[in-house]
Amino acid sequence: MAFGLYSLIEAVILCLNAVCVLHEERFLSKIGWGTDQRGFGEQPGMKTQLMNLVRSIRTVMRIPLIGINVVVILFMLVMG
Repeated sequence: MAFGLYSLIEAVILCLNAVCVLHEERFLSKIGWGTDQRGFGEQPGMKTQLMNLVRSIRTVMRIPLIGINVVVILFMLVMG
């Protein structure tokens, strides 16, 4: 199977689904990636920036991903 544009789009959708499924209290806090408090004026570290990215993706992409997943599933059912 050749690596094409559809395969790249499908991989991105799968990664976005994986990020949206992560539960902060149940999974991420157990491995030390939960909400941590930092002092006023301190620069956020790499972990804090990554957690902000995960929260942003989860907030912004939740509803559009439902529609995108439906379209991809229907496309795969029709095309095989």
